[in-house]
Amino acid sequence: MFDRLEALLTAQHPFTADELQAIRSGAQVRKVRRKQLLLQEGEVCLYKMFVAEGLLKTYYIKDDGSEHILRFSPEGGWTTDARSLHNQTVSKLNIEVMEDSVVLLWTHEVLSSLVNTIPALQAYTNDLISQNLYSSYERILSNISATSEEKYQEFVNNYPDLINRVPLHMIASFLGVSRETLSRIRHAQLKQSH
Repeated sequence: MFDRLEALLTAQHPFTADELQAIRSGAQVRKVRRKQLLLQEGEVCLYKMFVAEGLLKTYYIKDDGSEHILRFSPEGGWTTDARSLHNQTVSKLNIEVMEDSVVLLWTHEVLSSLVNTIPALQAYTNDLISQNLYSSYERILSNISATSEEKYQEFVNNYPDLINRVPLHMIASFLGVSRETLSRIRHAQLKQSH
């Protein structure tokens, strides 16, 4: 359960066995079921979450009831509402379990303490923040300049393992295109590959 996390942490930064043990000890392990909400709009986000097994989605619900998916978090991924967690303010987001999953949870206080006492974790966290900023920047550029076909191809390239795990309407929501448009794109790609 901690193997995937430790492999991720130690891939680019040196951690001692004691530091890894402290990180493990600070985590709450939770087995969660499909459709369970780990964060609901209007609640304060309490945890930074690592997906040890399974798949989560982070989304926003507009006033008209439509769902806008901001992020998929498969195994090996992190998720939270950083603003809500850091400021302890109510969230506008929902984090839902898409497949039965195992998540590791750290409270803001525990994680802050670990980051402040483990230099390698501070470096890893800084790298993670930079990667998230870069990904957000790329997604904004894609949303304002890419065609629907290009957006879908980027999704396929960036998340090849999610194509068969995520329903079509959710991929469409993530890409900001209609389900009909996405069906047309996929159908055209299938015709081209035959």
